[in-house]
Amino acid sequence: MSVDLIVCVATELEGALLREQGLPVLVTGVGAVNAACALTRFLEREGARAVVCCGIGGAYPDSGLALASAVWAESECYGDLGAASAAGFLDMKALGFPLIAGLEPIYNRLPVSIRPAGNAVPFVTVNTCTGDETTARQIAGRTGGGVESMEGAAIIHVAALYGIPAGEVRGISNPVGNRDRSAWKVKDAAIAAQEALMAAWRHGELATTRA
Repeated sequence: MSVDLIVCVATELEGALLREQGLPVLVTGVGAVNAACALTRFLEREGARAVVCCGIGGAYPDSGLALASAVWAESECYGDLGAASAAGFLDMKALGFPLIAGLEPIYNRLPVSIRPAGNAVPFVTVNTCTGDETTARQIAGRTGGGVESMEGAAIIHVAALYGIPAGEVRGISNPVGNRDRSAWKVKDAAIAAQEALMAAWRHGELATTRA
């Protein structure tokens, strides 16, 4: 029997509070492949009417996002899926290969349909977390992204293939740029994301889709 909502988290830390509140949680493991495989297997086995990805993420330079704050995804984007060239990075549209074909093909950027009222910014998914200021600004500049993580686009991608509304919420654990783990707020960020999701759940906002 399909559940109304399945919440995908990469690690137990990112879903502990949700479990305490009785929300269905799927721990996928870290990274896009783990996320896609875990959600696909769940949907084939159990089914779900909606999917939300919940976890921590980094804030790109000039995003204005504070550490330990929570923000919802306006859209998702595969930030490093494409090809390098002498002229710079070429995304899937430049290469001519849509990730999802159709009347309106989808390339690197995926639409997000569950967006509760409040702060929402473009999210970016990468395979290698950015570790220097120059690269952070380059990715933010060409994607318009505010938040970086490693699973979100894969979750939204799978949900789109199954025709299921999907959303994503992240707590800001660190600035994206030169790595300084002493300044990170991982636990606080994980709590913030889960609290934001639970608030949206209580207010009935996770059932609302917005194009």
